[in-house]
Amino acid sequence: MGNSLFKLTSLNLNGIRSATSKGLEDWLAAHALDCICVQELKAQQPDVAGRFETLAGLQGHFHFAQKKGYSGVGIYTRHVPSDVVVGLGVPEFDDEGRYVELRFDTPARKLSVVSAYFPSGSSGDERQAAKYRFLDVMYPHLQALAASREVLLCGDVNIAHQEIDLKNWKGNLKNSGFLPEERAWMTRLLTEAGWHDVYRRLHPTETEAAYTWWSNRGQAYAKNVGWRIDYHLATRALAETAQRTAVFKDQRFSDHAPLTVEYGFKL
Repeated sequence: MGNSLFKLTSLNLNGIRSATSKGLEDWLAAHALDCICVQELKAQQPDVAGRFETLAGLQGHFHFAQKKGYSGVGIYTRHVPSDVVVGLGVPEFDDEGRYVELRFDTPARKLSVVSAYFPSGSSGDERQAAKYRFLDVMYPHLQALAASREVLLCGDVNIAHQEIDLKNWKGNLKNSGFLPEERAWMTRLLTEAGWHDVYRRLHPTETEAAYTWWSNRGQAYAKNVGWRIDYHLATRALAETAQRTAVFKDQRFSDHAPLTVEYGFKL
C-alpha cells in the first residue's frame, strides 16, 4: 500500500484556533497530506489573516460564515487549484459558510475536491427543516457536478447512514442525524446518484473503529459511544482508487476524529 499518491483528510475542527492550539499543525506535517478538508472553522477572514492562511506548508481556501464564531469550511492543499468555487449559490446556506470546492483540471482529468459542512438539526425543528432544505439543494448539485467531473467530497455530513454507524442506534431512531428521511437521502446518493462511501467501500462491516464523533456528554468518548458522521464521498473512478483509510480517534483536536484516505492517483 506504499504506492498511494494522494492523501486526503477530513476533520471538523470545532474551531480552528482551538484545534491548532492542540497540535494540529505538527500532526499535518507528520502525515504529509496533499489536502485536508476542514469544517467548523468558527472564524472569519480577519481571524484567519496572518495566522491560518497556511498550515504545515498547505495553502488554505475558505468559505466563511457571516455570523461570528460559527460554521465555516476550508481546504488546505499543497497543489495549486485551477479554480476555487465558494458557496452553492443559495444565500441561506452560503451565509453560513458550508461549501468550498477546489478544481484541479488538466487535459487528462477534471477533478474537484469539496469540503462541506451539512447542518445539524439537533437543536430543534427549525434547524431540522433547514437541514432538509440543504439536502434538497445538495442532491441535484452533486448530481450535476458528478455528471461532468470526478469529485471527492469530504465533510461532516451530520448523518449516520446505517445501524452500524453509531453505538446506540435503537435509542436514536427519532433523533436528528439518524432519522429515516436523512438516511434515505444518503441511500439515494449512494445508489441512484452513483456516489460511493469510501470508508465503507474499504471497511463494509466495521463498527466501533469507524466512529468519528463523540458527544461531550457523559463518558461518550471514554466508552466509545460514537457516531460515524464524517465522510469521504466520491464518484466511482476515484472511489475505486482508494487504497486504505484510517480514523485517528486518539488525536483529540476536537470532538471529531481526523478521517484520512489514501488514493491511488496523483495530481
